[in-house]
Amino acid sequence: MKYANSGDGPTFSVIDIGLDGKVAVLEADTGFWAIVDNSSIGEVLSGEVIEKFLEEEQTLKKEMDFFRFGLKPSAVYFNPTEKCNFNCPYCYIPESIRKYGESMAYDKMEEAIEKLLHYFRSHLPEGVKPQLIFHGSEPMISKDDIFRAIDKFEKDFHFGIQTNGSLLEEKDIKFLKEKGVGIGLSLDAHEEEIADSLRHSWSGKGSFRHILKVISLLSDYPAFNVITTVTNENVSLLPQMVDFYGDHGVRMVMFNPVRCTQEGGKKRKPDDEVMARFFCEALDRTQEVRIKKGVKITVVNFANVLAGILGPTTRRLMCDISPCGGGRCFFAVSARGDVFPCSEFIGFPKFSGGNLFTDSIENILKSEPFSAVTGRKVEDIAPCNRCAIRHFCGAPCPAEVNSLGGTLLAPSPYCKFYEEQVRYGFRVIARGEELNYLWDGWSEETEESYNFY
Repeated sequence: MKYANSGDGPTFSVIDIGLDGKVAVLEADTGFWAIVDNSSIGEVLSGEVIEKFLEEEQTLKKEMDFFRFGLKPSAVYFNPTEKCNFNCPYCYIPESIRKYGESMAYDKMEEAIEKLLHYFRSHLPEGVKPQLIFHGSEPMISKDDIFRAIDKFEKDFHFGIQTNGSLLEEKDIKFLKEKGVGIGLSLDAHEEEIADSLRHSWSGKGSFRHILKVISLLSDYPAFNVITTVTNENVSLLPQMVDFYGDHGVRMVMFNPVRCTQEGGKKRKPDDEVMARFFCEALDRTQEVRIKKGVKITVVNFANVLAGILGPTTRRLMCDISPCGGGRCFFAVSARGDVFPCSEFIGFPKFSGGNLFTDSIENILKSEPFSAVTGRKVEDIAPCNRCAIRHFCGAPCPAEVNSLGGTLLAPSPYCKFYEEQVRYGFRVIARGEELNYLWDGWSEETEESYNFY
């Protein structure tokens, strides 16, 4: 008989998940886990669970290794302009770029997209469309050129747009819906004064009321979500934001902790434990809204962590894995054609791997800046290298970490927050409630390989 934690047996950690009578036992390298009664830990660490793990260990390791190191990019964040009509105080793109930057002319945009299409077709299976997300600064500054590009390449890409929404008009929304373009809006509070203080124009004017009109026009559109950037100014409002979104037809949201890549973000970082507290209260509130109002609201960044626990390779967002998705599953193109592992690195020129108009994408992906990001592993970071949940977290975000400490090999400033997300996820699983938090259709994307009960 093999035993855990002795001899040549596997190493299992026991995790307190904050649920009376239950703990999680976990093998960190593969993400293999079981939730068990406290009283049966000894049996689990020497019985059927260990035997089953040993049977599946090599398959699980191979799957995890491919997911971490074997994927090629299938998406690009395309920044058609460096300019933004907003001056949000926490933005990760430097103010000088947003205020005085360049925009890409349509002929260059078409050339860039043609080159991207050629690259994606060279390695994606036939019939699989890559994703192209128009990103910012504020992409709708170039909306006429963007819409022209969507018309030309709609059969070649799945398109998306991430926007502050202030420049969206009804005719624009009609066009985007007809083309099936994914639309992400940004909104940071359910009260006008707070929302407009966090997201506003260079003159200080917000667009809260306009965003409400945009949300009403999109509330029946399935490819629509809202991102709330969480700062120390709005973190306590997250539970109320759930109620607000439920009442306004928003069904997919992200509560993203502000990135500390620039000084504005650093000043507005919420305390780690405070972030965890109100984020978990917001998750609780989604279930109250579901039960009382019959409205399901999916907090996508939590759902992604939950999916990563249930089936590590089913997650959709690639921040919560090591190496992260930057330069590995996607990359970003600036308005000048410079290519970065992720949009978060725009503003840090040393992380450009080359230029789309002068260098091959293949060589850019092999460049030193890209290799530094794609080679960033939790195994090389303390204390992540001894953390049992390291593959459910991934110690994001490398751009943020580098900005804070001048090195990629450091833990996340939100370590406690990510830890509590995972504990919350295990509690959800222990109660058998995971489908209430996951996106619809998740179970169709997975296959259960083992059930201990």
